[in-house]
Amino acid sequence: MPSSASLHRVTTPSLHLAYEEHGPANAEPVILLHGFPYDVRAYDEIAPPLAERGYRVIVPYLRGYGPTRFVSEQIMRSGQQAALARDLLELMDALHLPQATLAGYDWGGRAACIVAALWPQRVKGLMSADGYNIQDIPGACEPRAPEIEHRLWYQYYFNTQRGVDGLTANRRAFCELLWRQWSPTWNQGPQCYGLSAPSFDNPDFVEVVIHSYRHRFGYVPGDPSLESIEQALQAQPPIQVQTIALCGADDGVGPATEPDPDIGLFSGPYQRRILPGVGHNLPQEAPQATLDALLELLQNA
Repeated sequence: MPSSASLHRVTTPSLHLAYEEHGPANAEPVILLHGFPYDVRAYDEIAPPLAERGYRVIVPYLRGYGPTRFVSEQIMRSGQQAALARDLLELMDALHLPQATLAGYDWGGRAACIVAALWPQRVKGLMSADGYNIQDIPGACEPRAPEIEHRLWYQYYFNTQRGVDGLTANRRAFCELLWRQWSPTWNQGPQCYGLSAPSFDNPDFVEVVIHSYRHRFGYVPGDPSLESIEQALQAQPPIQVQTIALCGADDGVGPATEPDPDIGLFSGPYQRRILPGVGHNLPQEAPQATLDALLELLQNA
């Protein structure tokens, strides 16, 4: 069901950033971050229970999604990982939040992981879908096993003009296909997709998406103002804040594997849980497991 939370907007140096908010405004904050191609509806079964327990829950639309807009035409429509992380920091600054518990998956998980790694004092706890979600851009062009490569077809498509034209002309059908491929065992996907699809009509959606999938392979330059963050990320900095990683066993992008490939990248308290029957859209497919992980982080901090 769509959320009944009110829509808010805050202006940061880069964005007129739209977000939904639940719970008391002076309570302990939790920020829930969606991925591509998803939106805030992914947390409709998670945000209200958190608010009922007395937490302030903030669910932003990422750059290029829904009502979020850039503050000027001059700002680069970057989708690189450093841009997502800076947006999260600037949101926290604009809302005067010195610290928050973060949860995210896909693009949103990447933003949360980066802030946790580079600014650990800002993060009380981290719920990251699929573990360590910071891109290794210097190593991104190394070929991977064929069974992995074929799952990334959309990334290679976006690195062609045909991909730009295809996403522009068919964004809703294209994103619906990704939903089906990435969450093959999720029966509620078709009815939930219609609630999120309008967010992809954002005028900057295509440009931000294309830049994201080109920059991660080093095929296009990033925003020069973000270079220092990108340089820091090349070292694959460890995450020291308490973390629970949730991984979908049926994730069509990359199913969870054993042993844990990310364990050496977490230097603080860390748990990893593999969820059977769950795909890529983890919070929407497994809201109770996501809620339980967040409550555990909040209570243990």
